[in-house]
Amino acid sequence: MIQTERPYVLSIAGLDPSAGAGILADVKVFEAQQTYGLAVATALTIQHDASFRKVHWVSLEEIIAQCEPLFERYPIQVVKIGLIESMSVLSGLLDWLVLQNPKIILLWDPILKASAGFDFHRLTLNELVPILQKLTVITPNIPEIQQITGEQSPQKAAQTLSNYCNVYLKGGHSSSENGQVTDYLFDTHQTVIAYPAPFIPNGEKHGSGCVLSAVLATGLAKGFSQKEASARARLYMNRYLASTLYLLGFHDPIV
Repeated sequence: MIQTERPYVLSIAGLDPSAGAGILADVKVFEAQQTYGLAVATALTIQHDASFRKVHWVSLEEIIAQCEPLFERYPIQVVKIGLIESMSVLSGLLDWLVLQNPKIILLWDPILKASAGFDFHRLTLNELVPILQKLTVITPNIPEIQQITGEQSPQKAAQTLSNYCNVYLKGGHSSSENGQVTDYLFDTHQTVIAYPAPFIPNGEKHGSGCVLSAVLATGLAKGFSQKEASARARLYMNRYLASTLYLLGFHDPIV
């Protein structure tokens, strides 16, 4: 095993040629946050920041084949998972990852729909419970958590999911109040922490959910608690969303 002064973080997600989302965006975040980023592709997408056209899925066998040499070579403690073909592929992948390291920290950003408007999955809570039980944290946005649970109240939905794993609920799809939006952490101890942030005009970014979960992964890799890592992730997002007036943002370090 090779060890460096920076912790290794692995992204297992789709390849977005625009680099606004997926593994290319994640590796940008990992570098900005002074971790060493590794990447495995789950899908090859044909898209840019404003249009999603097609996806070619990578099989579970090929995903694991990409992972194997990385786990042989590097002490990977944290894995962030993004776009995935199906829950059966995700479940098999999680089982394999836990076999490599029973203490591994696993984050999943449940991408149900591309920001450019392409639907990937229609999930139900019953389908998702066995997945949640294998995760450290899930990072849904409001439409995703409403779809998964069938619950219109995002907070009630997050409370339900937190019976199985930590939930970082992204608040960007909510209407701003007093010029603010609020993210929430619901942990498995039934603690709820709010992370209010200023509403940023023209702050919509392609791949913002990928970026948030990637920053969260780096905080956990650096040894921060879930609460601290979540606060750092929210601070990073404030800067990222304000970095340009366009759908693709820039990454600045927060160390």
